[in-house]
Amino acid sequence: MTVHVLALTVELRVPGAQSLKDKRAVVKTVLDGARRRYQVAAAETGHHDKWQRAEVGFAAVSGSYRHLEQVVDEIERFVWSFPEIEVIGSERRWVETS
Repeated sequence: MTVHVLALTVELRVPGAQSLKDKRAVVKTVLDGARRRYQVAAAETGHHDKWQRAEVGFAAVSGSYRHLEQVVDEIERFVWSFPEIEVIGSERRWVETS
């Protein structure tokens, strides 16, 4: 059986954040929402000490390549749906094991 893992990293800007607390409140909403809706692992992975920047990561595991692509596409749309966030960029990384 083949197991597929897809990791998504998204670079964010939170222009309205005036403190780390402001930024983390927005980022927490995104991460918790993705975990709940899509059953994926999610974490803030970079720019921890910057008020208006964040890097978030998501990881999903499945036996189906196509299913993972659909899930990650939905996560990207979900992140883009937050008006208080600007998406700077994103990157996908695949891992396949047998």
